[in-house]
Amino acid sequence: MSRYHEVYNHWKQDPEGFWAEAAKDIDWSKPADQIYAQVDGLDRWFVGAECNTCYNCVDRHVEAGRGDQAAIIYDSPITDTKRTYTYDQLRDEVATLGALLIDLGVKKGDRVIIYMPMVPEAVGGALACARIGAVHSVVFGGFAPKELATRIDDSKPKVILSASCGIEPGRVIAYKPLLDEAIEIASAKPTATMILQRDEVTAELIEGRDHDWKAAMGEARRAGKSAACLDVAATDPLYILYTSGTTGQPKGVVRDNGGHMVALKWTMHNFYGVEPGEVYWAASDVGWVVGHSYIVYAPLLHGSTTVVFEGKPVGTPDPGTFWRIISEHRVVSLFTAPTAFRAIRKEDPNGEHIAKHDISCLRTLFLAGERADPDTIHWAEAQLKIPVIDHWWQTETGWTIAGNPIGLGMLPVKYGSPAVPMPGYDMRVLDESGNEVERGQLGAICVKLPLPPGCLPTLWQNDKRFRETYLSTFPGHYETADAGYMDEDGYLYIMARTDDIINVAGHRLSTGGMEEVLAGHNDVAECAVVGIADQLKGQIPVGFVVFKSGVEREAGEVEKECVLLVREKIGAVAALRIVMNVPRLPKTRSGKILRGTIRKIADGEEWTMPATIDDPAILDEITDALSDRGLVSSR
Repeated sequence: MSRYHEVYNHWKQDPEGFWAEAAKDIDWSKPADQIYAQVDGLDRWFVGAECNTCYNCVDRHVEAGRGDQAAIIYDSPITDTKRTYTYDQLRDEVATLGALLIDLGVKKGDRVIIYMPMVPEAVGGALACARIGAVHSVVFGGFAPKELATRIDDSKPKVILSASCGIEPGRVIAYKPLLDEAIEIASAKPTATMILQRDEVTAELIEGRDHDWKAAMGEARRAGKSAACLDVAATDPLYILYTSGTTGQPKGVVRDNGGHMVALKWTMHNFYGVEPGEVYWAASDVGWVVGHSYIVYAPLLHGSTTVVFEGKPVGTPDPGTFWRIISEHRVVSLFTAPTAFRAIRKEDPNGEHIAKHDISCLRTLFLAGERADPDTIHWAEAQLKIPVIDHWWQTETGWTIAGNPIGLGMLPVKYGSPAVPMPGYDMRVLDESGNEVERGQLGAICVKLPLPPGCLPTLWQNDKRFRETYLSTFPGHYETADAGYMDEDGYLYIMARTDDIINVAGHRLSTGGMEEVLAGHNDVAECAVVGIADQLKGQIPVGFVVFKSGVEREAGEVEKECVLLVREKIGAVAALRIVMNVPRLPKTRSGKILRGTIRKIADGEEWTMPATIDDPAILDEITDALSDRGLVSSR
């Protein structure tokens, strides 16, 4: 039997008592004066408490006698490199790096940008900042100079940690020229950079500003330099993570120290069902929120082993990479994006690569980032024969809003739903006037304030924008900008971003519902539905489908079947008349489909190249496909 309802009700009846109990799993140098309070009109948790996040992630496990346990496993099929760091070794690394940052002038509260590939030094950089009370801001390695410059100007870092290059299948991306250009563009200038030289590219260092990471670490070790953990307020910022803003100016999501630790530590056992000492793998990137929460922090807070993976689900070298890593490192729980599984399924629809590896250690698969369509979940369940759990959260929340908590005992699965709200989240589905809609009715999904620990308390140095962006549309609520509904059992269904709810001849329709149907077609590997402008109906939906490998049928035949399938499953009201086969869908590097950009291209609106796009050439392919159907507006 699941304990979910008992635990959720406990939180509802006594929120502060619930989080005070959860906070006992964290080591505090000073306990909180107040578990929750409003400070300057903003919700804050563990007010008055003092702590250190790096201590809780690293040192306390060493002091508890577990220094020999693996903390980080680094596996890079791209460079054919594997390394393991014990908790002892990790403590020495981050203490040395922390001392180097102090030598470079970094003080408590100063910012440090981390612009790096998926290497263990990126994790160490974040922990070293936390150790000395600095605020880190990870920017995805390889971001364009202009985008990096906007983040430099907003956060004003004292130091930037970077590497000579990033490596992707078939290409090496030199980071240093991008970094140099960004610093040139930016008004705020860092006083120093530390560059990790990689074998594939040697970066030219600028004397007086750039420091060789490995050489500096070697000198610091020989000199016996080591930084102690510095206590900070629980409400002090741990990091800034920039997310796209509609104005083009990125939003700096702030994460605090205390509430962040309490929430993430709670999730590892209660939600993910993982124990200290077990190997947990979030197949993401440290540049994204999943990487922050579930590569860098949560597993280490819990005393588990985290995997740092430099590779792709397919092509490094084949669609069996995930299964090799799980088998080799005895991973008990995998967390990745549905996009990754759709890519694996596209290349290996019969799961032949799975059969080549012993993955009996794997207990659970968690999916988040994009909607996990039922067809992908069914395929993963059939192939892996373990629970496959969809869950939903955001950069802003930092951890699960709704999901099926395996640690509390699984609830019945409802395909298409990420399941139920977690403790801390009082979910409401509202109409445009801010009134709750009936169960089963589509509306804006919101969280009744206050947000729980671990969620953003504000945006970096911009409380006004925080309130305008998230709190102004529905007073007393946090607006998720996702649309969907809640059923009679309290299960949430996330159907689309609010912007992706389209109005067809007066009918409000969810593009997510149509995508769910298209994904169920036997020949479709992945899909997207976008609402584009139509003079008669206001908007019409257009479907984009990528076929599975080996499909040899006529594209037009499959497209017609897709149209009929939507009509059959949803009805004529869906008004989906156009489905087109495309070679690829444009995505961010974290796997989210860029539906908004596709819509702007079709509608003839001005658009800019998304900073996070994985391959800009895909937008040319989409433009050509739309043009061939006469669907690019001249406006």
